[in-house]
Amino acid sequence: MKHLYTLFLFLLMYFGARAQGAVEYQDSVVQLYGVVMTADSLVGLDGVSIVVKGKGRGTITNRQGVFSIAVLKGDEIEFSYIGYETSRAVIPRNLKGNEFEVIKLLVADYNYLPATIIRARPSRPQFERDFVNMSIPADEYEIARQNLEENKRLALMKTLPSDGREAVNYSLRNQANRAVYSGQVPPMGILNPASWQQFIQSWKRGDFKKK
Repeated sequence: MKHLYTLFLFLLMYFGARAQGAVEYQDSVVQLYGVVMTADSLVGLDGVSIVVKGKGRGTITNRQGVFSIAVLKGDEIEFSYIGYETSRAVIPRNLKGNEFEVIKLLVADYNYLPATIIRARPSRPQFERDFVNMSIPADEYEIARQNLEENKRLALMKTLPSDGREAVNYSLRNQANRAVYSGQVPPMGILNPASWQQFIQSWKRGDFKKK
């Protein structure tokens, strides 16, 4: 009987504490409402972001700048809007009742830009002269077209190093030539008409001139 009385007393204290905590939690919920306006002209701001800091909850104002949101006592509320300084408000912990009204005035945030110089529109002859003489940087297609020109390809061929494929082909050609003329004297290029033709073309192009 004694143990039954102790268990009954324990359950009574447990459910009493839970009921008291529920009442305290219910009492800490506050309905926050109010209006957000400009500080200089007292005009309601539409779409102001109202966020409970650290809770990930919030709302926005309507077209008249009016809002309403459920918060807890002690919460910090942040008001932010593009072009205005961010403002904050704290719900008092010792607030009597479950409603809290606030009128928030946002101050414009001015950003000073560098000075801009506005010049008069040029005359038609000046515009035509500047337009014709304007240097437009080459794009990717123009650079590719210039690289396909013969003079440009010859210049690139002299400066660019051989890649792995070209080096392997050159080595294989030399091995094939040595295999073809194995055991005999290879022909001399001075008696080859094709070699003389390449020499004459190089001479006309000026390949042998000192750079």
